[in-house]
Amino acid sequence: MKKILLVYNPVSGHAAFKNTLDAVIENFQRRGIFLSVYRTCADDNSTFAECVKISQAEGIIAAGGDGTLHAVINWLKKFSFDLPVGVIGSGTSNDFAAHLNIAEEKFFDAVAQGRTRPADLGLINGKEFFINVASAGVLTSIAHEVDSRLKNFLGKSAYYLRGLGELKNFKAVPLEINADGKNFSVEAFLFLILNSPSVAGFKKISDAARIDDGKLDLLALKKCSPSGLVNLAKKILAGESIQGDENIFFLQAKTFEIKSAAELRSDLDGEAGDILPLKIETIKHAIKIFG
Repeated sequence: MKKILLVYNPVSGHAAFKNTLDAVIENFQRRGIFLSVYRTCADDNSTFAECVKISQAEGIIAAGGDGTLHAVINWLKKFSFDLPVGVIGSGTSNDFAAHLNIAEEKFFDAVAQGRTRPADLGLINGKEFFINVASAGVLTSIAHEVDSRLKNFLGKSAYYLRGLGELKNFKAVPLEINADGKNFSVEAFLFLILNSPSVAGFKKISDAARIDDGKLDLLALKKCSPSGLVNLAKKILAGESIQGDENIFFLQAKTFEIKSAAELRSDLDGEAGDILPLKIETIKHAIKIFG
């Protein structure tokens, strides 16, 4: 019987995953999988590795938002566990799960049959991985400032409402970018480093982003007029790619170094990251994803 460890975040999203836990266990058991369950807690660094070893897990399922998946991947890399990972999106932001877009029955079948696909990871300053997006600039601090009760009640709307309140404070910052050895300068409100094209609930921010191509995509929102911001927002809300927009600075590369005269804190998959400067490296096919 195959053994899988389910790691779930009890407070992700509307804290409702516990209501579907029994159905998830039933789906796995019906496919001949013994499921161990790990509830995330404050002292995960010391307990997660022990739980993986005791459970003799052959794979990990992360149930939560992008932040939960981010944590699981970093734990696996920290403790050198080479295990495939699946994701059940049950958080406020489930961008990576949305990109995978795997129907429920097919997901459970893939885990049971051991079907995986390779995925790249981004490595920040040689110490922390991200799987979906790294960013910095205007709005990137919102995820950390929104009250958790409001976030659980309103979901992504909480971010957008907070973002509307920040429009008056939009301020471009100078960015110095080195991409695969080539230097660029740009004034921008924010930048995104994408692994997948799914960001902030929108599934196609970039046409070029692929999770297994050994490259990352940089999109920087250049300093522009309010009308330019409005037109860009219309494209995003319409589900269009913004990669070719005149107000977007776009690069694709394996490595980036990003500096700024302004003090900017990065955001990695919705979690607070290092203050710039950042050294970002693509680790090709660093992990296997069930699907």
